[in-house]
Amino acid sequence: MDRQWRSSAKFLIVDDQEYNIGLLDRILRRAGYENLHGTTEPARALELFQELRPDIVLLDLHMPEIDGFTLLKQLGERIGQREFLPIVVLTADVTPEARTEALNLGANDFLTKPLDKLEVVLRINNLIKTRFYHLQLQSQNQLLEERIYERTVELEQAKHEILQLLARTSEYRDDETGQHTQRVGRLAFEIAVELGLPEEDAKLIRQATPLHDIGKIGIPDSILLKPGRFTPEEMEQMKRHTVIGASILEGSVFPALQLAGTIAATHHEKWNGLGYPHGLKQEQIPLSGRIVALADFYDALTNERPYKRAWTHEEALAEIEVQRGEHFDPEVVEAFVRVVRRKERDGRRD
Repeated sequence: MDRQWRSSAKFLIVDDQEYNIGLLDRILRRAGYENLHGTTEPARALELFQELRPDIVLLDLHMPEIDGFTLLKQLGERIGQREFLPIVVLTADVTPEARTEALNLGANDFLTKPLDKLEVVLRINNLIKTRFYHLQLQSQNQLLEERIYERTVELEQAKHEILQLLARTSEYRDDETGQHTQRVGRLAFEIAVELGLPEEDAKLIRQATPLHDIGKIGIPDSILLKPGRFTPEEMEQMKRHTVIGASILEGSVFPALQLAGTIAATHHEKWNGLGYPHGLKQEQIPLSGRIVALADFYDALTNERPYKRAWTHEEALAEIEVQRGEHFDPEVVEAFVRVVRRKERDGRRD
């Protein structure tokens, strides 16, 4: 491994004296280092640094035009905070003030002139090893971050699939295609966006909405699939799907399932307080429940079910207008109307 480091490590040596660069070149090559680049022009140091992307910089402090302190500051601005790229100061100035200033500007070590060959090799070896250990750790961290990201994506996909499967379960008995839940989810998302909700909140509503009727799995087929109107007793049993759904989803730690529980419990509440199961009214009803109440109502009207024919789009819009301020939050109705009118202009009916 040492041989690999020595052969691949890139050096940038900046010193206005050709003799010093030549001496370092001979010392380092005898120690096994091969990729050595030097300049006696401090003004070219930054250009060479950008071009070479060295693993270590050997920098004289006292040079004409641009001194080592200025270059230290400029190099520090180009080296990332998370990157360990050693800078070794070459100097005959051993005063505490010079050392302190150089360290403050990012120097990692010092080589005092006249250079001692053994000291040069030992200090450089330690810094190069540290540099390559750092690069290895960065590579491992990046690989770990990529794996964590991939795993996070997989978990998000799994959560999404679970939500979809649960939604399909809730609709399978009276809508084998499962499209009702998806249509309501898409429409609820568009209404939420139109109301100005943050995109993340709107997306959460989109994820949670398909579970709004999951409580139907607790309703007997004789009621759920009955053609025609329910008797009062049957209607009371049917209303229980809201409470059942909320109970199924209760206690989850996942935001989408928590919101789904809220929607399941409140999407049959009415703005005027005459809904069920708790008779909530106006802002007592969570906004998500008010949104899904309208989206669910519209989709149920415009699609055929065992107990009813499908209403036309215009018939459904007219009924929703009648229910503005009664069944539905007026602001939610306004947002819904803007959404459907925009779809009409765009030629969409999804």
